[in-house]
Amino acid sequence: MDLILLAKAVVLGVVEGLTEFLPISSTGHLILVGDLLNFNDERGKAFEVIIQFGAILAVCWEFREKLWKVVSTARTSAISRRFIFNLLIASIPAMGLAFIFGKHIKAVLFAPIPVASAFIVGALIIFWAERRQAKFIDSGKSYIQSVDDLTPFDALKVGLAQCAALIPGTSRSGATIIGGMLFGLPRAVATEFSFFLAIPVIGGATAYELIKLWKNPVALSGDFVWAIVIGFIAAFISAFICVRWLIHYVAGHNFIPFAWYRIIFGILVLASSYSGLVAWSH
Repeated sequence: MDLILLAKAVVLGVVEGLTEFLPISSTGHLILVGDLLNFNDERGKAFEVIIQFGAILAVCWEFREKLWKVVSTARTSAISRRFIFNLLIASIPAMGLAFIFGKHIKAVLFAPIPVASAFIVGALIIFWAERRQAKFIDSGKSYIQSVDDLTPFDALKVGLAQCAALIPGTSRSGATIIGGMLFGLPRAVATEFSFFLAIPVIGGATAYELIKLWKNPVALSGDFVWAIVIGFIAAFISAFICVRWLIHYVAGHNFIPFAWYRIIFGILVLASSYSGLVAWSH
């Protein structure tokens, strides 16, 4: 058994779980850490997508009562049916674009320098969204109080914002949360809807990668399968901790600290690249 590969799986699993639901880009972090660990080949890229489902299961567990209520009352409750429809309509834009342009995006943008650049640009958008949210609250306008209040049009707007996450380093959670805030959703509602929206989007991406691996038995070596299992578990545990923390955090804090983190991290990656300190891949 390749212990080094398993150690890499643990590290990447923890990174995935801690960053998936924060507006700092889990994919961007996985690309950077995978590059440092020399685990950035085709199997490494597939691994990064698959272990994301471990983080999604953490969301399913945290919101199990809500999800069970929606599923069990879908036939009798218009609210439950609208919730399901909202998730579907919000998932379509990004999944459609990923299906059409996914290979090209991976070939061109899945590299440290584009990721670092997207980190900085995303930070500036967070500053803008937070300033706009503050003005919106101060204006005294009434706005949505829970995810059950979202209309299909609200969901579609968040889904369109999610398309920006196809650029690695942008952050899927960041695009949906900040996009929702720019469209007038309160921070807590935008964050919760982002949690739920991750289920169909990342679930679909995971299924797609597993099908591709299944068609290539050579890629599914014993060590790689164990690496997926270990990374999956690490992602689940760390994501569960992060989700619990984030729910409490957004109740009384904004995302400005994450914007500064993105800027500092992005500048460090760019500086280390142009100075030659780190030989990032291109």
